[in-house]
Amino acid sequence: MAWYEEAVFYHIYPLGLTGAPFNNDYGETVHRLNTLIPWIDHIKKIGCNGLYIGPLFESATHGYDTTDYRMLDRRLGTNDDLKDFVRRCHEKGIRVILDGVFNHTGRDFFAFKDIQQYRENSWKKDWYQNVNFWGNNEFNDGFSYDNWGGYNTLVKLNLYNPEVRNYLLDTVRFWVAEFDIDGLRLDAADVLNFDFMRELRSLANEVKEDFWLMGEVIHGEYHRWVNEKTLNSVTNYHLHKALYSGHNDHNYFEIAHTIRRQREMGLGQGVHLYNFVDNHDVERIYTKLNNKAHFMPVHILLYTLPGIPSLYYGSEYGIEGKKERYSDDSIRPKLDLEELERQDNQYVRFISELGKIYSEEADLWYGDYQELQLTTTKYAFSRNEIIVTVNNADEPASFDLNREGTYIGVLSGKTVSAENGQLHLQIEGNSGEIWIPQK
Repeated sequence: MAWYEEAVFYHIYPLGLTGAPFNNDYGETVHRLNTLIPWIDHIKKIGCNGLYIGPLFESATHGYDTTDYRMLDRRLGTNDDLKDFVRRCHEKGIRVILDGVFNHTGRDFFAFKDIQQYRENSWKKDWYQNVNFWGNNEFNDGFSYDNWGGYNTLVKLNLYNPEVRNYLLDTVRFWVAEFDIDGLRLDAADVLNFDFMRELRSLANEVKEDFWLMGEVIHGEYHRWVNEKTLNSVTNYHLHKALYSGHNDHNYFEIAHTIRRQREMGLGQGVHLYNFVDNHDVERIYTKLNNKAHFMPVHILLYTLPGIPSLYYGSEYGIEGKKERYSDDSIRPKLDLEELERQDNQYVRFISELGKIYSEEADLWYGDYQELQLTTTKYAFSRNEIIVTVNNADEPASFDLNREGTYIGVLSGKTVSAENGQLHLQIEGNSGEIWIPQK
């Protein structure tokens, strides 16, 4: 079995967490990455054994407008700092994946600067998609080009060009050799060239055993990306939406339907999508929930539904973060770990408990999913022998399930025995339980 199939990920946006300035003046190197070393113990303590951290490499602003793929952003430190950080993670049993921003670069990238200087005579004019020397843009370059998302600061690479593909593949080889990383999260994978992703998959199989490729995909049929020839996994935005709206709308049918639909697409047993309730692009889950008490059942589902659970830094403490129209600062904040750890925080205790349970129960990694009971407010399912029950109503809920034997509720410590083939389970309002059969 691959390591990532048994992983719980912690997700860090490093420029935000370290308080780096938004704009890179390409001046003095500041070793902010080293301030994240204490977070490694925290990540381990709450039960995570994987870290997705990025973007990391030299860029002009937010990290996704790359200037240099082979140099740690000077706002974070040096390549030696990153090498040491990954080594420390590995010593604690934490695998590390980075952002691979291969769909586009920033305007300060060497190939784009070459086109600005030499125009039609540039040896890099075919490195970008649809460069038009008869066009122009808001920067008055005297040429136009394709971009990502309508932003001319994100210049779309021409991944049909073998020279570009080889440069990026060599970059991945460099990252593995230099930093010993364990995988990549591919930015904007939903618009990434499929031939390039197939080449990446071939490379992944060469550079390191179980090197993981996970893609950022929002909409669409996930099986187009997740298969033996392209990616191992994608971001499960379908389930992300269902998890918060299924609670806000008191509609567990939405969550159950999402799981059914993904299994119909061939994304069932043996496929491990990357599950999350928030990240660096969306509002914090605590902000999204109309009823803050739903934090508990939401996270029980995150850890027990099929897939790989992931936590976004700080959300384990139940912090707020609202997405603004022109700024992501509130969802990518600087945090003081010492200050957070001084709190008697019920949320981080709960997350740590879930992490411990997850690490001990292989059925939550590989167990087949079976829906057992479903209403708008009650949801029960099994992962092999484990039973999960959640309730989004304010009042208690009862579940009567066809089961034999005795079960222990590992969150509450309750023990319940079946009678005449019926297991009667009582769940408090806005809560849930994970039931393990007594050995």
